[in-house]
Parts: sequence; structure tokens; C-alpha cells
Amino acid sequence: MPITATLNATMGSALIGVICAAALYGVSCVQTWFYFHRYGPTDVWYIKVLVAVVFVFDSVHQVLISHTVYWYVITNYSHPQELSRLVWSILLEVLFNGLIGFIVQSFLTMRVWRLSNRNIPLTVLTASLVLAEFACSVVFTIQSLQLHTWAELGELKGLSMSVNVLGAVSDFLIAMILVYYLRQSKTGFKRSDNMISKLIAFSVSTGLLTSICAILSLVSIVVWGNTLIYVAFYFCLGRLYFNSVLATLNARKDIRADADPEDITFSLQTFSKARNLSAPKPPTISIKIDTIHEVEAAQSQKSCNSTEKSQEEEDLMVPQV
Repeated sequence: MPITATLNATMGSALIGVICAAALYGVSCVQTWFYFHRYGPTDVWYIKVLVAVVFVFDSVHQVLISHTVYWYVITNYSHPQELSRLVWSILLEVLFNGLIGFIVQSFLTMRVWRLSNRNIPLTVLTASLVLAEFACSVVFTIQSLQLHTWAELGELKGLSMSVNVLGAVSDFLIAMILVYYLRQSKTGFKRSDNMISKLIAFSVSTGLLTSICAILSLVSIVVWGNTLIYVAFYFCLGRLYFNSVLATLNARKDIRADADPEDITFSLQTFSKARNLSAPKPPTISIKIDTIHEVEAAQSQKSCNSTEKSQEEEDLMVPQV
């Protein structure tokens, strides 16, 4: 194979991956600043810690992949034989990508736990997939750091494929579970249903983007196993995880504004007054009356400083109607 073709499929692919990842890193920097500016003073501590830690890991990952390309195309520009050797940074980036995915997926698994009313089988299933993916990333990193050439790294092809398969499956499963339970939360009232529809859209986009990226990386490994085309996709995977969860967190106030509890309570109270002036209604009206009490109680509780549990549910975006 000509040297030019080899470079295009190896360092060329890696360079494209670094450029795309750098662009996504810029987006995550803006979103992180926006999060702490808008939600920093009021959010619970563990959400702020999650964002801060993932941002640090995301930054380290960007440094590692940038070092990789710089080492191959600049430092060893006049030593083409070094293209066959492994540099430590491209191996270590797998660990940080795995850490980012593990933290974000664990956060989403907690949402599954709460939205499913603490459904143990579903939570255990999603948590097992997340842990398995992270374990494969750790094992891959440890074993690859003992190797010296790209030819030797080919022996870990099975582990690399496992990371992408588990990532795609877990992302898709989490997204589908969240969509199912969010749909079950719809009440029939326009404002609250609009809020839930937006949450569904965020859940789908989060799982869809990362799943597609993992699948493309997997296909590249299988079809073009002797190239670095898969690296272009894998470099961006952690950025997609982080930006997706940041977009969801940063949109909370706008989403909740579409379902103002005062507007919903007023609407329900109107139904209640209409009932008192008219003939008896079907039993479904009693459900609406119960909803009035729940909303009014929630408003009363909010005015008396919300409890820690309700705050956690709000931060995990469990719709309260």
C-alpha cells in the first residue's frame, strides 16, 4: 500500500478525530461555564461535583489525543518508522474516555432507578452493562500499556470491540427505558405534557448520538481493522457523553417554565369549581381533584423550603405533576 494511502487511513484519521473532538471540547467548555453560572449557586453538591470531575477528565482526554497526533506527525516527522510504534498517550486516552462514559451512564442509571419507581431488575441490568463497559476499558488500558507496536495492539481487537458493543447497547437501553417511563408520566395537560415531551427528546438524543458513534467505531474496527479510522469516532465519544448531559442539565429551567405549577393548579381548580355547579361527573373527575391536592401540597411545601428528596428528584429531572 502506498505511504500516502497509509497515512490517510492512520494519522489522517487520527488528526480528523482530534479536530472534531477539539470542536466538541469547545462546546463543552461553554456549556460548563453556563451551567456553573446559571445553576452553580442552587444545584445540589453532587451534580456540581459530577460536572466538575467530568470536565477535568474531558480536558485531560483532549490533551492526551492532541499529544498523540503531535508526537506522530511533528516530533517524529523525519522518523517514519515510528509510525509503527505505540505512544503512551493514545493508550491512556481509552481510560479517560471510559471514565467519562462511566460517570455519565451512572448518572443516567440513577434516573432509570427513580423514574422506574426503583425497579431493581431494570436498574441492575443497566448498571451491569455500564460496569462491564468500564471494566473492559480498564483491562484494555492495562494490557495495551505493556505493548509496543500497532501490530501487537491488534491482539486486543476483541476487547476494543467489546467496549463499543457494550457502550452502544447500554446507551440504547437507558434511552428506551427513560422514554418509556417518561411517556407513562404524561397527564393529559398540555403544559406538563410539553415538558415531558422535551425530556423524551433529550433522552433520545443522548442515547442516539453516543450509540451511533460507538456503532461507527465498531464497524470501522471490523471492516478497516488495519487502519485508525475507528479512532476518529472513538475520540469524540466522551465529548458526546459530556455535551449531552450538560445540554440536559442546562435546559432544566426552560423546560420547567413550560409547566408552571401555578398555571396547572389554576386550570385544575377551574375544573373543580365547574364540577360543583354541574351534574355529577364520571369517576375520572376525582382523579383531577386528587391532582389538585398534590400540586397545592407541592406548592405549599416549596414555600416552606423543599425537602432534600424533592430537590434530588428535581435535579434528576423526574417530572413532578
